[in-house]
Amino acid sequence: MAALGNMTRKDILGKVYKMVPPMLEKFHKGQLGRVAVIGGSEDYTGAPYFSAAASAKLGCDMSHVICEPGAGQVIKTYSPNLMVHPYMRQEKNLQNGETIDSVASNVIAMLDRLHVIVIGPGLGRDPAMQEVCARVIVEAKKKGVSFVLDADGLYLAQMRPELVKGYKECILTPNVVEFGRLAKSQNIDVEREEEGKLCEKLAQALGG
Repeated sequence: MAALGNMTRKDILGKVYKMVPPMLEKFHKGQLGRVAVIGGSEDYTGAPYFSAAASAKLGCDMSHVICEPGAGQVIKTYSPNLMVHPYMRQEKNLQNGETIDSVASNVIAMLDRLHVIVIGPGLGRDPAMQEVCARVIVEAKKKGVSFVLDADGLYLAQMRPELVKGYKECILTPNVVEFGRLAKSQNIDVEREEEGKLCEKLAQALGG
């Protein structure tokens, strides 16, 4: 942070431009990024919307939301720019003939069309929603798809750390409370460890 404080606005923007791919005339839709946010339960529609909208505003040209049907109806009213797929199901909303297997298959079928998935915004702790996301993570790793775990998606890393251990194309975004839970799951004492080393130690415990 101190280094950034010594930089001019022009210097900082110069670094940002190096990270943002150029928009070339030869590019077609989808080449500047295809992101899907997996979450959005009946009670939580704002978080998946803001996450997907942020990716669009930062240059991604195809932003998807994969959510519960009830959440999908609401999220569609927020913005016409997002592609909303009501494939997820809370356990109580599984319809006749629907299973966790069939729900997971619908979501997994989208992975080949995506560069990055964000799991967790508005997801909740519903067992069916969590299990579908766990299966999506397993398949994403097989296909080399990058993913971000946020909010209730971090509960998966806490309860089933094997899902993320050693996978380098994964980013966890915990707040202070969520960090404490993740650290505890890896037997890291946040009270005894040196504060500046905590993130490094948790990253090492989860395989980098």
